[in-house]
Amino acid sequence: MRPLRSIALTIAAGTAALALAGCSGTSQASTVSNQVIPELAADQQVNITFESYNLAQAGVWTDTVKGLVADFEKAHPNIHVTAQAPQGGGAVGSNTVSSVQTQLLAGHAPDVAQLTFDSLDFAATQLGAQPISDLVGQKAVDDALGGAHPFHPNAKHLADWNGKTYGIPYVFSTPVLFYNATKLADAGVTNPDLSTWDKVEAAAKAVSAKTGKPSLDISCASIGGNWCMQGVFKSNGAQVLSDDRKTIGFGSDAAVDTVTKLAQMTKDGVLRNADSSAQSEGLMKGDTAFILTTSALQGSFMQAAAKGGWALKAAGMPSFGSKPAVPTNSGSALFVLSQDPAKQRAGWELIKFMTSDHAYEQISTKIGYLPLRTSLTQPGGSLYDWAQKNPLLAPNLAQLDRLQPWVSYPGNSYVQIDDILGKAVENVVYYGKDAKTTMADAQKRAQELIP
Repeated sequence: MRPLRSIALTIAAGTAALALAGCSGTSQASTVSNQVIPELAADQQVNITFESYNLAQAGVWTDTVKGLVADFEKAHPNIHVTAQAPQGGGAVGSNTVSSVQTQLLAGHAPDVAQLTFDSLDFAATQLGAQPISDLVGQKAVDDALGGAHPFHPNAKHLADWNGKTYGIPYVFSTPVLFYNATKLADAGVTNPDLSTWDKVEAAAKAVSAKTGKPSLDISCASIGGNWCMQGVFKSNGAQVLSDDRKTIGFGSDAAVDTVTKLAQMTKDGVLRNADSSAQSEGLMKGDTAFILTTSALQGSFMQAAAKGGWALKAAGMPSFGSKPAVPTNSGSALFVLSQDPAKQRAGWELIKFMTSDHAYEQISTKIGYLPLRTSLTQPGGSLYDWAQKNPLLAPNLAQLDRLQPWVSYPGNSYVQIDDILGKAVENVVYYGKDAKTTMADAQKRAQELIP
């Protein structure tokens, strides 16, 4: 189910990590002193490279990021930004660290990089991400996260590590259940209650009976969806990693029960076995009626609905009975990787701009990511009118209030651990493997990789 290219990138990431460790010892750790980097002179010309995985996606993603970079350069005529997608291809967001590692070994890593939250531990301890709170001072970080429309409290510290701010949260979503309300109505399902998995399955069964094929996709259960699967596990009382970050929890009774529930929906003919690309296209093409996924696809879904003449609606992540759903976040933060003070300062200016009110006005309305400065959507905010006209935002925004972070695994093998879990979930949910033995084996193998 996982493309061979993606598997190769995973191997490459591990190889690069070993190479970094072997050839440089601890040289990739932060080299920041307690001295705050100086401001740039008004006429000081600086060139920086900004690597963003959103630039690997054609359409609204690339257009929005490039538009913001152009706006930044107009506001900062002395800073010139080369914006690039991660090197090496692969699934969007899957090779952010391996791309940086490859360039780092070649001596030209990007100055600012968009890295996914699962790599936070590795970025801070091995990759050379610089603690921004040391570079510019904690007050500057607090000021940037504050302002008239401050970051949501559950978002602002997602890229902090060991008491320091290494990254500024940039774009992310909570798991959103998008659905084709027209297709549901055709199957006799109107104003559906999709608050629990049992209710989702009942609605999906009605649609599948009408269409003769599975009608539900759950991106969380496929390789690359572990950010979301962590939330599904937590919603059923399971943890992928203990609070002290020492013990893997894939094999717990609660985790086994979770994947067993999803597997039953496959057996019942409502959950579709499809890779991530087919899943993202399924709702747009009318192949399915439901998908639990990131709101980064919201813009594309809206375009498809308008073109196809069907009604797109959204609900929050379903719960397991009376247990509260526990959404986790997808996405990324922006990190400074340069060790040159002028480029660090220029990178900080770019990060502030890309997480500003203006940036979220563009990012949220055009792509569909959460506006992390949530008061922009409240009366008087620049996104208030848009939010009132866009009910698709409401479930995503509401879930931010009870968000729990996407957990990063400790050590250099975090990619392999994530891969072990993803394959185990797929084997149980889509291929009928025994849940208890499969998840126990995954737990054992992953535990061996925890330092």
